[in-house]
Parts: sequence; structure tokens; C-alpha cells
Amino acid sequence: MRIAIAEDAALFRAGLTRLLEDEGHQVCAEVADGEALLAAVASQRPDVVVADIRMPPTFTDEGLRAALELRRTHPGTAVLVLSQYIETRYAAQLLHGSPAGVGYLLKDRVADVAEFTDAVGRVAAGGTALDREVVSQLLAASRRAGDLDPLTPRERDVLALMAEGRSNAGVAAALVLTLGTVEKHVASIFGKLGLPASETDNRRVLAVLRYLGS
Repeated sequence: MRIAIAEDAALFRAGLTRLLEDEGHQVCAEVADGEALLAAVASQRPDVVVADIRMPPTFTDEGLRAALELRRTHPGTAVLVLSQYIETRYAAQLLHGSPAGVGYLLKDRVADVAEFTDAVGRVAAGGTALDREVVSQLLAASRRAGDLDPLTPRERDVLALMAEGRSNAGVAAALVLTLGTVEKHVASIFGKLGLPASETDNRRVLAVLRYLGS
């Protein structure tokens, strides 16, 4: 894949580049701020962008704002944002509309090469990759709001893994369940959350967004 990296810390940026190139990918751009990222994507047309949320000049949400702009102007480019801290409102903003081709990971996850590269590949393929800690906090917020009251504890576990971007097979492996059991849980989640089958809506996405929005 062709990948653009936006990260103001030079050593971390170099580490990301080396890691991704060692996995066989081409890093086509390395920049240190949001404006440079937008320009790089326009000229290089990468498959995936990996961007820090906090970059110059204010070190608040420059990377997020650049990612949101990329989602609007280059919808075919997958975006994986990295953060030092869990900021669930940023995840909700990024996933608003459609979570396809989007990821949000804590920077600590990069140390696990397999987990990080799996996330990059997942978003590049049009999937979703959410950090488990972000999902945990979003799920807790939904429980407080009462949105997930109808779900059993096991169904909440399944929904949390769905939010991470796992397929039914991935959920089954993580929870040591059969695929058939997971499919029954997913069907139950759809029913309890009032998400009927539709030719125009993706119920899996809607189920995840139901508590992301809370």
C-alpha cells in the first residue's frame, strides 16, 4: 500500500516509516502538520493516511481536522489516527456518517507491530479499527445513558468487538465462541436495538453508531 504519515515527532515518524516499509508498504509522504498532510494527499494520492491527532501549531486537534477534511475531499483514502490519550469525542466525530475506512488507535498500540499493521490493513480494506480502550469508554458511556440496557453482558461484549472492527469470525475467535453463536448474538443485538433488515442501511454499522453517538 501507499501510505502518508503525519506526525510532528521526528523519531516517532521515522519509526512508523521503518515499521511500515519493513512490512512491504511504500511511505509516499512524511509530514509534520495538518496542512502539509492535506497537500501531500492531494499530490501523492495514498491508499492510507496515518496521522497524529495533535500536531502544530496548537497541538490540539489539527490532525483530526485534517482527517475530517480528507474524509470529505478524498473519501477513497483510508484514515488511521493515533492519539496519546483516549478522547472519545474525537472518535465519534471521525466515525460520523460512515465508519468505513477509519481507525482510531492509541499510540501505545504501535509497539505491537501485528496489531498496528492489522489495523492499517483493515482500514485500507474499507473496514474499521477502533482501539479497545476507546471502545470500552464509549460502551461505558452508553451504559450510563441507558442505550444498551436491553442487551445482555455477552451481547455487549460482542458489540464492543464489532465496534473494534471485528468480523463475526473475529468476534468468535476473541470470545472463544462458535460462529453460529456469534451470529445469534448479532441478530439479537439488531432486534433489541430496533434495527430491521434493510437494503439501504448497514445494520452492523448502525448498531455501533448507536452507542458511539451517545
